[in-house]
Amino acid sequence: MLLVIDVGNTNTVLGVFAREDGAAEYARLSAHWRVTTELKRTVDEYGVLFRNLFSMDKVEAAGIQGIVISSVVPPLDSVLRQVCERYFHVPALFIEPGVKTGMPVHYDNPAEVGADRIVNGVAAFEKYGGPCVVVDFGTATTFDCISAKGEYLGGVICPGIGISADALFQRTARLPRVDIRKPARVIGSNTVGSLQSGLYYGYLGLVDGILTLLTQELGAETKVVATGGLGGMLGTASKFITAVDEYLTLEGLRIIWERNATSRQKSTAHPEKSPSASGKSAGKSPKPR
Repeated sequence: MLLVIDVGNTNTVLGVFAREDGAAEYARLSAHWRVTTELKRTVDEYGVLFRNLFSMDKVEAAGIQGIVISSVVPPLDSVLRQVCERYFHVPALFIEPGVKTGMPVHYDNPAEVGADRIVNGVAAFEKYGGPCVVVDFGTATTFDCISAKGEYLGGVICPGIGISADALFQRTARLPRVDIRKPARVIGSNTVGSLQSGLYYGYLGLVDGILTLLTQELGAETKVVATGGLGGMLGTASKFITAVDEYLTLEGLRIIWERNATSRQKSTAHPEKSPSASGKSAGKSPKPR
């Protein structure tokens, strides 16, 4: 089995992929969980949490043969490395510069791109083709643009709808904190309804406004995919979003792991093609992809 972990600023999502009978790839998502990202948890606390999640769904931790992680919370990286080695006895592959993704990154500084954004782009292009835009409704809402050739072009980053709601509550004296959901009607007849309408339809207007401009640049044939915690609620109401894919990031992690596993197998089978054997400098660090 393959364990995939997406560490976000608010939540961490885990998934376990299994092979179908006789298959070479981990194609079936057999279990998945969403937990709070907590910087103060120790290695053992995370280890116990993960193992308990496995136990609840009757997933054998001993069956994990590979682990791949995308993280936008650097302070947790070393903790998770130790969790993987201590509790699963498997070294983790982190999505970072030098890892083979199969997607050229046309960013001024490729190292600045969040790992989850590349992972989403890889999965979206693999599943839906290009050009495409991935809208990830997380702590921040990101719009990631992929060309028809499968190149990561860049995108847009906005405050997430949760951040907007929190700011409104914190900066006003009499407005209450409300659940973010689609109201029954646009015209609110009370304060809660008015707030929900403003948050929902205001944010939907932001999303569709940005997508209007992005599709003008990329072309009318551009496919738009939504993912993230609020992808289902907002994605289904957008004029541009044609698919809501809750597990897009997990799929992207699986795809990248498979590509790197294949690369490692080829390297082992043909050691004469290694950098040192070909006369190239082995000390030179690989370029981000």
